[in-house]
Amino acid sequence: MILKTTQIKDTKKLLGAKPTLRAPIPEYLYLTLANARCPKAELFVKPGDHVLLNQIIGMRHAAFFEQPIHASCSGEVVGLEKHYHRSGKLTDFLKIKNDFKDESAPGTNIERTDEEIKDLSREEMAEILKNCACVGLGGSSFPTYIKFQTKANINTILVNDIECEPYITADHRITLEETDHVLEGIKYIQWAFKCQNVLICIKKKYQDLYECLETAIKNPVYHCSGIKVKKLGNYYPQGWEINMIKDATGINVPSGHLPSEFGIINFNVSTIVGIYEALKHNNPIYERRICVTGDAICSPSNFVVRVGSPIKPLIEKCGGYKDSDKDKVIVLGGPMMGASIPSDDCICTKTVTSVIVLNDQKYVSETCIRCGSCGLSCPVGLMPMEIMKTMSHAPVNMEKLKELHPERCIGCGICTYTCTSKIDVKKFVETAKLIVKRVK
Repeated sequence: MILKTTQIKDTKKLLGAKPTLRAPIPEYLYLTLANARCPKAELFVKPGDHVLLNQIIGMRHAAFFEQPIHASCSGEVVGLEKHYHRSGKLTDFLKIKNDFKDESAPGTNIERTDEEIKDLSREEMAEILKNCACVGLGGSSFPTYIKFQTKANINTILVNDIECEPYITADHRITLEETDHVLEGIKYIQWAFKCQNVLICIKKKYQDLYECLETAIKNPVYHCSGIKVKKLGNYYPQGWEINMIKDATGINVPSGHLPSEFGIINFNVSTIVGIYEALKHNNPIYERRICVTGDAICSPSNFVVRVGSPIKPLIEKCGGYKDSDKDKVIVLGGPMMGASIPSDDCICTKTVTSVIVLNDQKYVSETCIRCGSCGLSCPVGLMPMEIMKTMSHAPVNMEKLKELHPERCIGCGICTYTCTSKIDVKKFVETAKLIVKRVK
């Protein structure tokens, strides 16, 4: 859902400067079963079973891959409960009562030496990442091990440290606070792909990130590492993969092609820390950074939280809601591409980057005036107005819809944001995208 507000504040800049707090680990943690990429799941545990931190307790199933489900604490399995998921849907979660001992599962929380990691083949690294369920932590949740399985010759590694959506600061803080882990993770990726050339991509306005990274890579440990910091534009969606690649390397990756075909592979900066944890310690992602922010939050803050933590106590840690008499809009993820949910009864999964709470403002959609602002602003070059028009007629003219290529939509939401008639154009385009994909 795209949020619009008449009070625009640079809360991102202020929040990006605030140190991360470690949130208390709650008494109960909730682990999602199926997700957007894995529509089916099976559990290996039952109520009453004792589980260990990082133990595999189930398996998610997708069309071409499987993904283990790990416990994010040690304790007792209680059963299933429904809560809101980052998809915006009410979903089954496995409830675990935390015993606060954090007893680790055998084989996890170990320490591999650099020599041991360097001796691993890329295939062995991919297997470790698969078993640790390492995924894209920028929100995509794409399995990281699949990128390690490419047969292409990689000559450039890009690190996406752009975090271009408003409000979100999780990547910003992890870069400042876990710089060594970011660089160690990059080193492991360089070993895997035998690639020296690395560009850490940031927005040029973030001088603190630039100075932090430049200082770190001057350390003798990373002398001649091939790692460079690349300043890119201060616009949205600069963090979109195709834009980032074009602006960082000059290479244009056409729609329907993979960056690896052009010798490029890219990873989100938080994902790289996840890669570090998997290869160094054999740990899955059992905690992550998120920000709780928005103009309806008393004191926006950055947190490290356990995966499976309820969101409501985090809001309370921020002093609760401003203007408690007003209706709220709660968004998991960014305000442009995240999902709005009807309640704060939601859970922090491993791909939740932020919780944004705004005072609700009612907008009434008006008739499209064909101003063309949605098409002029679309980074993919689509014609959202025509897609919307085609979708508004029943039955839908499928041949015409296919010619408009809604499947190329990246879900950035700019079409809705720029609409002068306050129409949720993105909703029409995303529905068209699903229809065209199903027909194919």
